[in-house]
Amino acid sequence: MSDLVDLGPAGERLVAVASDVADDQLGAPTPCEGRTVGQLVRHLVGLTLAFRAAADKDFGPLTDTSPDDGSWPDAEPGWREALAAQVPEMTAAWRDPDAWDGMTRAGGVDLPGQVAGLVALDEIVLHGWDLARATGQPYDCDGATADACMAFVGGFEESGTPGLFGPSVSVTDDATPFERVLARSGRDPQWSGEAR
Repeated sequence: MSDLVDLGPAGERLVAVASDVADDQLGAPTPCEGRTVGQLVRHLVGLTLAFRAAADKDFGPLTDTSPDDGSWPDAEPGWREALAAQVPEMTAAWRDPDAWDGMTRAGGVDLPGQVAGLVALDEIVLHGWDLARATGQPYDCDGATADACMAFVGGFEESGTPGLFGPSVSVTDDATPFERVLARSGRDPQWSGEAR
């Protein structure tokens, strides 16, 4: 595959945001309906392991099952350290052109490596923003990453895709490319935990 998408910048942003989450914020709501910050970081710990295995085509329990069972349990001790180690390992694995070639597996679903890489990017970008927004932190997304995410989310129905995205949200004409990605994924770019 040519023109590989680099997950590194999004991974660095995610680790930076996670490192500034305070323990007393773990029970706070997130833009993920019904999910707390603690549940979101636990989900991130699982998915970063799963998508590293998908990049390596190391098929087994990590690729054959969902990173969580749908119940979204709370974060376990050591989650910050886990993300600080696992996110760079995952993004490095997706820098290998072989990760993007052929077929792989994630969440028990066989899919092309090119698609799995975009799913991995989308997960760390959108959930990175979710985590930042829920904990009152800024979140910036570079143009190349926003474009790659829009190419992925734009392939789904605007009415929403259960288990992946909610219905698209309207944005103003002057919305940034990343705000358009958020809106297309069913997120309100202006979401605030205080407004809930």
